[in-house]
Amino acid sequence: MVSVEVSTKVFPARPSAVPEIREFLRGCLADSPLPESEDRELGNTILSTLLAAAGPAGMIEISCRKYPGRVEFDVLPSATAHLDPATPEPDPEEPDPAESFAEWMTEALRRTGTTREAAAQRLGVSVKTVNRWIGGQTEPRLRELRRIQDQFGDVPLR
Repeated sequence: MVSVEVSTKVFPARPSAVPEIREFLRGCLADSPLPESEDRELGNTILSTLLAAAGPAGMIEISCRKYPGRVEFDVLPSATAHLDPATPEPDPEEPDPAESFAEWMTEALRRTGTTREAAAQRLGVSVKTVNRWIGGQTEPRLRELRRIQDQFGDVPLR
């Protein structure tokens, strides 16, 4: 018989959840710390996997299975309509202490010389949606973030 420890957590499919997701994964890897290069690779893999797994419910479910000598992860879209009760709901009024998505998006538009109207058209969203992102009122879901990355480059993970 093999001992297996399973941890599962549901996260909102938003860029602001990425640091919490990475911390969850690091907790799963606590007994086997990664070198810096593999940590960077893990961050890139997490983002690309989350982008591919984002579903219409806007939630991502991550499961960690610890076996003796190895750890496995699953990243899946989740139909769960609520977060883990231990995870507080994000406060939309509270700014992220790190560079916010709004600041990054504003800079990306300035850097590329793109108007909000042109960005909305290129991303397949309304100008009102782009204005809300830039104003910090909302953040894109991961399925929208994929299009943003395709048009404006990698969103930094803070």
